[in-house]
Amino acid sequence: MRRADRLFQIIQVLRRTRKPLTAEAIAKELETSKRTIYRDIATLIGQRVPIRGEAGTGYVLEKGFDMPPLMLTPDEIEAAVLGAQWVAGRADPVLAKAAQDLIAKIVDTIPERLQPLALEPASRARPKWVAEADTTDMTQLRAHIYASRKVRLHYRDEQGRDTERTVWPIAIGYLETVLHLASWCELRKDFRSFRIDRIAQAVFLDEKYPERRAALRVKWMKHMQEKHMQEKHMQERGCHDGNP
Repeated sequence: MRRADRLFQIIQVLRRTRKPLTAEAIAKELETSKRTIYRDIATLIGQRVPIRGEAGTGYVLEKGFDMPPLMLTPDEIEAAVLGAQWVAGRADPVLAKAAQDLIAKIVDTIPERLQPLALEPASRARPKWVAEADTTDMTQLRAHIYASRKVRLHYRDEQGRDTERTVWPIAIGYLETVLHLASWCELRKDFRSFRIDRIAQAVFLDEKYPERRAALRVKWMKHMQEKHMQEKHMQERGCHDGNP
């Protein structure tokens, strides 16, 4: 790897994490020596790249450092196009169009020699599933997630029972053939997942829920991890009991 490329890669490695990274961890990823990383870090600091830290404790790239947004490697181009293909085939019309526009912008911005990676990528997403159009305004739903505002759902469960729930929306989950809305449910006073295609009507309220979205999201992720561990434990216990 050329030194200029390695300096760029060090910045990329530091950008993707908020925790301090040791020279040893960086050297292992870039397949070089710690001594080389020490020299390269010193060079970057000398070029006024805001890297904080020292040998033995780890390095952090401070906020505010800006780089040209589309200095992409071939692998990064293919990853971005593959993700955009998936979104274009599965998301709502607004996000699908945004994904198509993203691919066009990548093609227009990257060097001509790299354009085949975006126009004729080696990797492709599976075709869109055939499903009924959702009645929920997905653009408005995303806006309410970002704004931490409540949504009242008129929901029909798998048994066909109609219920009304006021929820604190957290995230939209794109599963293989359906979309789910992860939320805190005021009725159940717990986290719940609602299939988007079973929402008969969504009423978007102006009222904000009382918790910060970031804090609520952390609690939800912890809840999902605990649920996964419980399910794994039940499966393992079933195997020990002689069940298939």
